Amino acid sequence: LCCASIPTACTGFVNSATGLAILRLFIGIAGGTFVMCQYWTSRMFTKQVVGTANALVGGWGNLGGGVTQLVMGSLLFPLFKVFFNDDAEKAWRTVSVVPAVVTFATGVAVYFISDDAPKGNYSEMKKNGTMPEVSAAASFRSGAFNFNTWVLFIQYACCFGVELTMNNAAALYFKEVFDQSTESAAAIASIFGWMNLFARGLGGFASDTMNARMGMRGRILIHTVFLALEGALVLVFANTKTLGASIIVMVFFSLNVQAAEGTSYGIVPYIDPPSTGSISGIVGAGGNTGAVGFGLGFRQLGYKDAFTIMGCTILGSSLLSVLINIKGHSALLWGKDEITEKETALAVPEPDEDAKDEVNA
Repeated sequence: LCCASIPTACTGFVNSATGLAILRLFIGIAGGTFVMCQYWTSRMFTKQVVGTANALVGGWGNLGGGVTQLVMGSLLFPLFKVFFNDDAEKAWRTVSVVPAVVTFATGVAVYFISDDAPKGNYSEMKKNGTMPEVSAAASFRSGAFNFNTWVLFIQYACCFGVELTMNNAAALYFKEVFDQSTESAAAIASIFGWMNLFARGLGGFASDTMNARMGMRGRILIHTVFLALEGALVLVFANTKTLGASIIVMVFFSLNVQAAEGTSYGIVPYIDPPSTGSISGIVGAGGNTGAVGFGLGFRQLGYKDAFTIMGCTILGSSLLSVLINIKGHSALLWGKDEITEKETALAVPEPDEDAKDEVNA
């Protein structure tokens, strides 16, 4: 976070498209914190509530997309224009200092006031001999060679990738298609991100609820439903002709997008618990990959065609849920849960707990 705040603050020095691309590359460092957050949350909460916990953490993080659209475009930019005597050039070149300061302050706060795990910080646990060293390479290899990881990679590309695409395209879409002003289009587009206030958490809660009733089959089923509804609503959005109707459809479309993100990370901690960090990273990268792919579609095609292709792709990805088959757990159409979960068991056990379980076995 602290490193990413530096290029963010330097936004005003950009004077070419190449410079902007390079700057955005370095600002993207901040995206890596998502993986750490999801792994951290999985370490801190039990399996019964990990879906809700992961979803709320990720959702409130993604809420920054909606907040940024609204605050930067509709509040700070006009305010800075007034401050610089209606000079829009100076306004946009200085306004990015605000999120840079907030990001740096957040990074400092996390470092000094948080704990790594319920038992304390990793450095202290390693020093006291209560946490053995774990091979990062072995963890990544185990996660990367798990087929379920890549199914969720594709599906996350079709939910979080869609959200990133909408964050980039929604304001311009409402400005060009419905002739809205920059401030108005930014405010409307921000609704998509604001849904993260509860929608992703709703998906995580639904995942935990279905898990309590049907086990892993329940988590996969509700995940599939949200993806299918998302894809269908994208197709409806592509064919909506009025501003009011488009906003209404976008609200429900956004709800299912973010709920599917929540259900995704209700499944991730189960795939291979010791490799959850690596799996979280790979699945999370699917979102960025999807954003790149869908973004290219919006650059090369008209809005209707781009939305139609995106909707059909999402619907196709929902069918991949039948391929999710996690060891010890039921699949969507077959099998049963063989692993009995303890109510106090963390979603990702501490390394010393893993070792004890292996000895007892």
